[in-house]
Amino acid sequence: MRAYDVIKKKRDGGELSEEQIRFMVDGFTKGDIPDYQMSAWLMAVYYMGMSAEETFALTKTMTESGDRLDLSGISGIKVDKHSTGGVGDKTTFIVGPLLAALGVPVAKMSGKGLGHTGGTIDKLACIPGFNVELAQKDFIKNVNDIGMAIASQTGNLAPADKKIYALRDVTTTVDSIPLIASSIMSKKLASGADIIVLDVKCGSGAFMKDFEGAIALAKTMTDIGQLYGKPTHALVTDMDEPLGHMVGNSLELKEAVRVLSLKDVRAAVAEDRGLARLVEVCVKLTTVSLMLAEKARSLEDKAVLADIGVDPERIAGYEARVIEAIENGSGLAKLAEVVERQGGDKDYILHPEKLPVAPVRVPVKASTDGYLTACRAEEVGMTNLILGGGRATKESAIDVTVGAELLRCLGEPVKKDQPFAYIYAAGDKPEVIDEAVRRLTGAYEISAVNTAEKRLTTPVVMEYI
Repeated sequence: MRAYDVIKKKRDGGELSEEQIRFMVDGFTKGDIPDYQMSAWLMAVYYMGMSAEETFALTKTMTESGDRLDLSGISGIKVDKHSTGGVGDKTTFIVGPLLAALGVPVAKMSGKGLGHTGGTIDKLACIPGFNVELAQKDFIKNVNDIGMAIASQTGNLAPADKKIYALRDVTTTVDSIPLIASSIMSKKLASGADIIVLDVKCGSGAFMKDFEGAIALAKTMTDIGQLYGKPTHALVTDMDEPLGHMVGNSLELKEAVRVLSLKDVRAAVAEDRGLARLVEVCVKLTTVSLMLAEKARSLEDKAVLADIGVDPERIAGYEARVIEAIENGSGLAKLAEVVERQGGDKDYILHPEKLPVAPVRVPVKASTDGYLTACRAEEVGMTNLILGGGRATKESAIDVTVGAELLRCLGEPVKKDQPFAYIYAAGDKPEVIDEAVRRLTGAYEISAVNTAEKRLTTPVVMEYI
């Protein structure tokens, strides 16, 4: 078999066999197929697409290219929640503790961020002493003992994906549904969870800018999971504006703690649209995960595990339990317990004012009276990158204290010369602050007519698959 023939077949619209796909992926991973041939193959896939069978074969090959976590030592049905990325996405720190508090074990492997915002591991760096480098036996013991652990991803999970993604990034072949789906799902399938719940973002701050593309990606990934024998479900959620009010590592962790500290969820979200959007996504993700885990736990025949789904008639009861876990403080207590168990100072969770925030707070003011009618959410994320809160390269150091606070959501009024946002900066580079203010100002459109008014009542969870 020759790489030339496989590239040509895909370029001409042919369907590749699993053997041919494995030949390309394994050959490139081992160094037998050079970058220029793999680049040509990726571009052929980008333009010609892949069938469901090809996409599954690519995912399976990448999953099997390295280690696969064995979580069989953890009691219960393990659920892995994964987001396709966005701006202000701090859901892991809310959904994970809530699930653990409700009896669903959470074994979370996470990574550092690359791009405009930090990842889960970066946010945890805000807490002194928190250890993310857990040996597997300690990781499993923590989940069995307290219901949850968060650790850095092993360096050898789906290594083929890591190498292929680096090439996609420099050959403009990132935004291809088969390539995105196989990249995400290869890591999820290698991570060892029993059930996978996906949060597929849709909008200006997401991979998928339009609803149809987000639905297609969600269906592709859920189909892959089901074919692999893993119950996989997805929520398609809005990312046309950031999630919640805070963007930036420490600020996002603060906001997650705020959600877990709510004593009356319904009253709080009725008064605050930004908070309501964040709470809605987290409650829905937790509810779906809880229902799937409890249905799977009750099955005597595990062979039918992949067929489990959400029962719409019963979902309200599960959602009430999730809200109760917020209001009674058990979710917050669980997050504090996880922090303490992994060597961190839990006072940073119980007293979030201790979390470090950059010293310079600069207002971002409206240029005119009107309403926020559009947002380029990715530009809000880029503001955080400019301030130093994200990574331009994998080697970049980040400042976890910087970021932005968004006071208004789309559809809400603003006043001329009054702040609709603040940025938090280190203060040693005035030119960086000026650029961040310009970037954040330019991310929003202000209009005299409130064309975004309907967003104030539009659910952030757009579809369940």
